[in-house]
Amino acid sequence: LSICSRTVEPLEYYRRFLKENCRPDGRELGEFRTTTVNIGKCLCSITTADGSALVKLGNTTVICGVKAELAAPAADSANKGYIVPNVELPSLCAERFRSGPPGEEAQAASQFIADVIENSQMIVKEDLCIANGKLAWVLYCDIICLDYDGNLLDASVFALLAALKNVQLPLVTINEETGLSEVNLKEKNPLIIRKHPVATSFAVFDDTLLIVDPTAEEEDLATGTVTIVTDEEGRLCSVHKPGGSPLTGAKLQDCITRAITRHKEVKKLIDKVIKSITPK
Repeated sequence: LSICSRTVEPLEYYRRFLKENCRPDGRELGEFRTTTVNIGKCLCSITTADGSALVKLGNTTVICGVKAELAAPAADSANKGYIVPNVELPSLCAERFRSGPPGEEAQAASQFIADVIENSQMIVKEDLCIANGKLAWVLYCDIICLDYDGNLLDASVFALLAALKNVQLPLVTINEETGLSEVNLKEKNPLIIRKHPVATSFAVFDDTLLIVDPTAEEEDLATGTVTIVTDEEGRLCSVHKPGGSPLTGAKLQDCITRAITRHKEVKKLIDKVIKSITPK
């Protein structure tokens, strides 16, 4: 398989591999790239964050920083806090992205993350309320891609979950005499995380063939992509399918089954890392 054919006819080049049930990078069709996660203090780069994590999925590298601030709840949801996710794809992460306002892909990813937070109920907004109608936490979740090589959504959801599990919020009370908030930095509590959503993405080749954890090149050559989000109970939280070739019910069920297996692997990895950084 000459390198020339990869440049001139990339799709035909890929098809030759796919017929043999493998991919140009040596992976099988159902094989994920090496996944690593670093949480919190291992990340000297964002010491200002209340929680942080760095996730690598092959060459795709994503960092998430969570900043907690105090604010008044909205009038129509007096007992709820806020979660504000934002995905950034700076020009340094790949040639395809430009500096300036967020492009379509970054906006779509931010909306996807917001939907995952809402649908999975990973954080219940009522848990972020400190004093009904007076004070609540706002969690700004900034997800920045440092190196883009496909499958942004899986890496982003993983980095978000790992960073949120690293957040410690100080005890906040309202002084009844002055009506002002008092923050006790010596007493901190972890964020209440109700569910642990994990995303698993697939690229669809020639309308029928499914491959997991696609690289940027595979995404470009695919006839469609689909991302399945499940929680630890195997519950389906979200199916994200931005156009492309339709999937049969059987194919979709296959994706969900594989996503449930992937969830166990990711959860095991995150628990292991958290255990290693928890003071004995």
